[in-house]
Amino acid sequence: MEPPPNYNSFRSWLAVGGSFLGLYCTVGYFNAFGVYQEYYSSGLLKAYSDSDISWIGSAAIFFLYIGSPIAGILVDKIGPTWLLIIGSIGQLVAVFLSSLCSQYYQLFLSQAVLLGASTSLTLTPLTAVVARRMPHRRGLALGIAVGGSSIGGIIWPIMLQQLLYARGVSFGWVQRAVGFTMLPLLLVACLTVVDVDKQTNKPPPSVSGAPEASSGDGNDEVSAEENPKTSTSLPIFSMFKNLTFVLLCLGLAITYLGLFTPFFYISSYAVSKGESSSTAFYLISAINAASFFGRILPGHVADHYGYFNVLALSLLSSGIIAFTWTAAYNLPGMIIWSIAYGFTSGAVISLQGACAGKLAKPGQQGTAFGLLFGAISVTALVGTPISGQILSRGGFLGLGIWTGVTILTGAVILMAARLRMDRKMLAVC
Repeated sequence: MEPPPNYNSFRSWLAVGGSFLGLYCTVGYFNAFGVYQEYYSSGLLKAYSDSDISWIGSAAIFFLYIGSPIAGILVDKIGPTWLLIIGSIGQLVAVFLSSLCSQYYQLFLSQAVLLGASTSLTLTPLTAVVARRMPHRRGLALGIAVGGSSIGGIIWPIMLQQLLYARGVSFGWVQRAVGFTMLPLLLVACLTVVDVDKQTNKPPPSVSGAPEASSGDGNDEVSAEENPKTSTSLPIFSMFKNLTFVLLCLGLAITYLGLFTPFFYISSYAVSKGESSSTAFYLISAINAASFFGRILPGHVADHYGYFNVLALSLLSSGIIAFTWTAAYNLPGMIIWSIAYGFTSGAVISLQGACAGKLAKPGQQGTAFGLLFGAISVTALVGTPISGQILSRGGFLGLGIWTGVTILTGAVILMAARLRMDRKMLAVC
């Protein structure tokens, strides 16, 4: 049976484009914190240690994810529009306020607390609506949408680097330029990212043949209409009763302890091998560029061969590549390594939402995404500081081992979730 006309329509692809722009301004902007880290440590906050400054970026990511469960429940209840409007306004206020800051506590409140809390209201709607509107092409659609954060990870650092260093623009006006750049993009996101039924903001009907909600044992797929009793229970409890979903959250939470370590430390590794700071900086762009393609192409493949299957393969590949980090001892090797890791880790980031969407009923996509993001909030917060401590004691070899072990552990748990759905190794799951 063909999906209803609301699905996979031009309006749905327009929502994908809006999500792309929204994630470019939120998660993509967070990917540029490395530039702020360097600028603060050398000027504005030079009296503070690198560890103190890094907590601004880590806390922002923590608030981004920890507020997602609430945002997920709300997007299922009232729709995405008001969440996107409030979150966008809060984000712009945070950016413009930071242009007036000169003290550590001021920057922490604006760039960590307010910015992180505001973006938590936009992250879940931007991804959940895409998953709900595109059940038959969820992997590809989410890959394109989440790819906005990768493009942001390329463009925002270059923009900040050019304004702060090459052109010598003051910090205050740089932040105002960032805010005015975000303003029209977030406006487009607010106008385009809407649910299928934009008149009532109710979740769309179940689609026959779409890989939607799974039951508690992870083996049978059930729609909300087919099981009225389940649909009237609290979504958060029904999701936690699903052991497959719990294993997915646990596996990804452990993965996030080390997943982003290369994104933060690949430039430092290049400098330690004798490369210039300017050359090392572009390795970050290389890893983010590869991550962009890694979020789209595997997502398209996963639509045909199964989200859990491709995610497990991506985790295994990322873990193995992480173990070979220190084997890349010259610039060509580091470029190849960055591209390889960026591609495989990018697939992890995009397919995590597709897997959560597969386990959720049509009207519970927001709740599922919010709970998943909430599960990885703590490990995303502590992962980078732990990596910094390992680097100071065990060097980059220890850092590579830490990254590989955390990702492969997550892969093993994800495989357990996959086998709960279907024990046949070649089954599409």
